[in-house]
Amino acid sequence: MKDLFIILDISKTHLLAKKKQTAVAALGVTFGIGMFIIMMSFMTGLNELLDGLVLNRTPHVQIYNKTAPTETQPSDRYFDVLNNLNYIHSIKPKSRLERIHNALPILSELKKNDQVKGATPQATCKVFYLAGSNNLNGVISGIEVKEEVRLFNFKDYIVDGDVNSLIKKKNSILLGAGVAKKLSLSVGDKIQVVNTKGANFSLSIGGIYQSGLAEVDDIQSYVNLKMAQQILGAGGNYISRIHVKLNDINDAVPISTLIKNLYDVEALDIKKANAQFDTGSDIRTLISYVVSITLLIVAGFGIYNILNMFIYEKMNDIAILKATGFTGKDVMYIFIVQALVIGMLGGVLGIGLGYGVSLIIDEIPFVTEALPTIKTYPINYDPLFYVTGITFALISTFLAGYLPARKAQKLDPVEIIRGQ
Repeated sequence: MKDLFIILDISKTHLLAKKKQTAVAALGVTFGIGMFIIMMSFMTGLNELLDGLVLNRTPHVQIYNKTAPTETQPSDRYFDVLNNLNYIHSIKPKSRLERIHNALPILSELKKNDQVKGATPQATCKVFYLAGSNNLNGVISGIEVKEEVRLFNFKDYIVDGDVNSLIKKKNSILLGAGVAKKLSLSVGDKIQVVNTKGANFSLSIGGIYQSGLAEVDDIQSYVNLKMAQQILGAGGNYISRIHVKLNDINDAVPISTLIKNLYDVEALDIKKANAQFDTGSDIRTLISYVVSITLLIVAGFGIYNILNMFIYEKMNDIAILKATGFTGKDVMYIFIVQALVIGMLGGVLGIGLGYGVSLIIDEIPFVTEALPTIKTYPINYDPLFYVTGITFALISTFLAGYLPARKAQKLDPVEIIRGQ
């Protein structure tokens, strides 16, 4: 093989002699890699946003009492089920309290578990919202504010007012955005709520809660746990739900099964609660990768065609090089070096293009009532996208240069000169 410096010098001469073609080939790589980075940054950013809206507010395990028919009916205890057929119609569900039995000991045990990041209690009560002559059906949940903020990013959904108002004032309420809109209420106003027993409570609106789901915002509001227990007319041990956040979401299924068996309660894991959403999220991610990889493949074919024509136009140069003592491998190395230079140049420019456009998209306003906490379009700046982009640029340009370079390696200089 000829000296490496000679090969590099000839490659440089070829690239500079056809500056226009070199620029076109590099731009082909640039736009292919740039669009790949832009597409992946935007699509995965959007997916993470949608996942976060659901998963941030969804506990990994929800513990509650479930109303269901008794599995073993009295007739089954009386008659021999092996020798008799018992037909029972209109089975009524077993009467169970909404309150979780021994909720405080269960809560204490969960917090001691190393797999549990945190557990927070809730007391849920059905109410009527009253404002003047208007009234609406609704649900108020009593929460421990600090734990909700720590575990489920609760403060991100308060679009007006202060989430800590529930701590500062016992009779404060974070009113659902839909309720506030229908009753023409705002932060600082008073609202009357009536429980199912007819008791009336006056609450001060300390903030407006908006989840982005209209059916939730039209009924759901929050107060502190003790206020909810007071509205229910229950004691301090009344807890209707326990929300559990785990250190690893993959532990949700076995932990929920363990809780069911230990405490005789219903435990709903996040996989079951969001089965349809998970399917949609997986499909969106798959589509993102398919589209992005397709862009890279199309860019790769474009690079191949450009370099193939580049080598075809260099037939005379190939003949001269071989006639002056360059071997077929030397010729192949020359064109591979040219391809890699184009790939590196195009890849670096592509990374710059992708990052620059991503920054611009990240600053574009994106305001919608469905996503109240989102102000601009979401972008994911994962370094893996940029590493993948430059890696593909080098691999694709190497192959795009290697394949036609092998053909150039086998060319007979005599045949080329005779053809002229």
